[in-house]
Amino acid sequence: MRIEKSVIAAHNEKELESHREQFSFLGSQLEKKNVNTEQIIQKLIDFQIAIPSWALGAGATRFGRFSIGGEPSTLADKINDVGIIHALTKAAGAISLHIPWDIPEDTEAIKELAATYDIVFDAVNSNTFQDQADQEYSYKFGSLSHVDERVRRQAITHNLKVIEYGKALGSTSITVWLADGASFPGQANFRIALQHVQASLQEIHAALPDDWRMLIEYKPYEPNFYSMVIPDWGTSLLLAEGCGEKASCLVDLGHHLPNTNIEQIVATLLMKGKLGGFHFNDSKYGDDDLTVGSIRPYQLFLIFNELVAGIDKSNGSYPPPAWMIDASHNLKDPLEDLIQSLEGIRIAYVQAMLINHAELESAQQEYNVVVCQQILQDAFRTDVRPIIREARLRAGGSISPLDLYREADTRGHLIKERGMKSIASGL
Repeated sequence: MRIEKSVIAAHNEKELESHREQFSFLGSQLEKKNVNTEQIIQKLIDFQIAIPSWALGAGATRFGRFSIGGEPSTLADKINDVGIIHALTKAAGAISLHIPWDIPEDTEAIKELAATYDIVFDAVNSNTFQDQADQEYSYKFGSLSHVDERVRRQAITHNLKVIEYGKALGSTSITVWLADGASFPGQANFRIALQHVQASLQEIHAALPDDWRMLIEYKPYEPNFYSMVIPDWGTSLLLAEGCGEKASCLVDLGHHLPNTNIEQIVATLLMKGKLGGFHFNDSKYGDDDLTVGSIRPYQLFLIFNELVAGIDKSNGSYPPPAWMIDASHNLKDPLEDLIQSLEGIRIAYVQAMLINHAELESAQQEYNVVVCQQILQDAFRTDVRPIIREARLRAGGSISPLDLYREADTRGHLIKERGMKSIASGL
């Protein structure tokens, strides 16, 4: 199924007058504050967020999985679903594949299909946290950190194969997340495990093409609850620096202990030039993988404040992070959830661009805490949705993508095409 441009245009026509009024009012208010609305709109149009191939079907908990019908059972189906989201939002112009869940059988055909939706391939993701049917050694007790050199060799070889798939697709980065760790004291030697991971990552890093990056993800717990080999940003940074220039850290919003100051982590990694990737989601307790902006929108705004300021100050000295949504859709239609997440991300991004950083830094220098808070909260409390709608309209998307998705009975059409019992590959 495709959302045709004519359908989007007809839907936009019904909402155009109301949108123009709201956009004009907001623009006049921001103009009084010397905000360059046109510049913000262009940055927003250019800001593309990757959709992971594993996020297009129903997720699950440890206790069950509830299918929604019409799930994408092939890579071509998944690209089609990202195409639907991108046609509506004009914000999801990339897909991130997880290998071996989504190995393209015909790389050129898959690239041509993606191009028809104006979609490129973002970071490829390796998988050494599951045992596959054809693998010789198990990852039950680790992969790149395993005590057995044969298991480590198998995991390294897999990552090298993932790089080859990525090269064929036009990707320029690989994300490495390890489930390696221990659930009981004494189960593993912390020092030796970390040394094994460092040596393994150095070998993978050495195989990267010149224009590639390796993104090292971290997580404090799960699936192991006593220790994880890469539990935090400091360990990720240590490993990245131990590998070389093409290695950097990946921040997943859900991969932090409660009340962690994620915005400070982001600022530090930007200062070090080691913020390579970003996985967006939201959480109440841990790695909840909820809709972006549904629980802690102010924290997301504060994170974007650091991102906007840090990237601007870098003056292009290193590439911007790879942006991706990493969520699990247990209750909602995954495509609706992803549309909502894109909206939450873009709201925080635009709000952060409203901050006058010169004024903020001046207030910081004077220890004027009240003004510092006022500057941030004035931007956060601004309803920037008319700007986001205008950016979508100019890019050829829908003014109200979620409304049109439902009006077009998109899920109903997908169920007719794929059936009620289709299950997304991978998860």
